[in-house]
Amino acid sequence: MTTATTQRAPGRAGTTVLTAVAPAVWGTTYVVTTELLPPGHPLFAALLRTLPAGLLALAVTRALPRGAWWARAAVLGVLNIGLLNALLFITAERLPGGVAATLAAAQPLVVAVLAVLVLHERPSGWRLAWGVVGVLGVGLVVIGPDAAFDTVGVVAGLAGAASMALGLTLTKRWGRPPNAGPTAFAGWQLAAGGVFLLPVTFLVEGAPPAIDLTAGLGYLWLGLVGGLIAYVLWFRGIAALPVTSVAVLVLLSPLVAAVLGAVLLGQTLGPVQLVGFGLSLASIVAGQLPAPR
Repeated sequence: MTTATTQRAPGRAGTTVLTAVAPAVWGTTYVVTTELLPPGHPLFAALLRTLPAGLLALAVTRALPRGAWWARAAVLGVLNIGLLNALLFITAERLPGGVAATLAAAQPLVVAVLAVLVLHERPSGWRLAWGVVGVLGVGLVVIGPDAAFDTVGVVAGLAGAASMALGLTLTKRWGRPPNAGPTAFAGWQLAAGGVFLLPVTFLVEGAPPAIDLTAGLGYLWLGLVGGLIAYVLWFRGIAALPVTSVAVLVLLSPLVAAVLGAVLLGQTLGPVQLVGFGLSLASIVAGQLPAPR
């Protein structure tokens, strides 16, 4: 028993670390968007993050959905990527970044509830309690004293958290078909999310902006690293880890964004923010541990 446990622990730890790379990379989106991309075209950025990466994955793997997986891939692509990105950008335009990040941090709480309703797991006060701690920690890190609330922004933020939580839970419930590896599976969803965003982007924003070398590098980072590579690692982790453990890793995104803001943009982190960091990290670690009996 001891030997088997010892063999399983490093494997799960490695998978957790690789899965955590995805939300950590997504935490760079704010600084890349504000410092490298042309302003006023957030949906176009979301489109370039998803559709080219999805088409590239399809071209490399040459694996297409079969049977019911055409509909499932479309549903997951909209929930996990297309609708989620649209709602996140609406939130970002309507609310200060700190408020938007805190609303997104509610996602582990929604997953804890959906795990009971959809996956028929036993209710866990442990997961819910640490989910609340995670939201509190992120709030202390990113919400400033001048935070403002907008009704449409708040609704969009909560809807975005619910969209990602439902997509994550359904991904765990449906699993991955035998003919699809992690890259193909991510490609299906990125392509579906990009197709969803394509008409929305041009209806809302009109013609795309001019792209210089700096913007091109930013879009390349968002699409290749923040899109294809991150989502391959993310969906690989969903298949291997408990859904509630994966969900709490999303808290890394606002933490990475706050660190980059301090290092690259000169933003300050005071004692309150450091306490929030500690609470958020404790919530992430606790989410990887089995709930006590």
